[in-house]
Amino acid sequence: MTKTKVLLSWSSGKDSAWALHQLRQDPAIEVVGLFTTLNQAFERVAMHGVRKQLLMQQAECVGLPIEAIDLPWPCSNEDYSRIMTGFIEGVVARGIRHMAFGDLFLEDVRAYRERQLEGTGIRALFPLWGSDTRLLAREMMEAGLKARISTLDPKKLEMSLGGHEFDEALLAALPDGVDPCGENGEFHTLAYDGPMFMLPLAIKTGETVVRDGFVFTDLLPLND
Repeated sequence: MTKTKVLLSWSSGKDSAWALHQLRQDPAIEVVGLFTTLNQAFERVAMHGVRKQLLMQQAECVGLPIEAIDLPWPCSNEDYSRIMTGFIEGVVARGIRHMAFGDLFLEDVRAYRERQLEGTGIRALFPLWGSDTRLLAREMMEAGLKARISTLDPKKLEMSLGGHEFDEALLAALPDGVDPCGENGEFHTLAYDGPMFMLPLAIKTGETVVRDGFVFTDLLPLND
């Protein structure tokens, strides 16, 4: 049987890690690689704030090649569209016809991704779509997925939760109305271990800073 080759959008966080795990459960699918957009000026994953060096190590730990797409800062819609169009054309040229995303329930985000791929020959897959995030968060934890908060919105969460483990204590500390998986942008994570990892990513927690209205906790390679 010829497997369906899939390229996975990789944020470095728990949801994309769990999407990888789910895709790998399907014998008809082969995840052939990851892709991530980076803020070129800071060499960090957009929104998650994860260092490029850590991102590359993380990809090695899950056993997949990763393509880092550098975006200028600031990045206009025109620049973003041009850069992503070129990237998608290259993916199609390699014979890949599917891209997967770890989105859970935001209809506007899904519609945007589908519009972006319309007419390109690429079909979007959403392996986690429609999940009950209360159940999903605990399913991830029970399966051994480990992650730490790298970014949070201080209007929705206490700053002290920066760098916190994605665990039961975190869920208990979340205010009412905050999604357990942070799907509304309340927080973002760096995944460092779990069933999708061949070996754990060794990390330590650095300083926490406030920038552009968000709280960023610098996660670092353990041996730095």
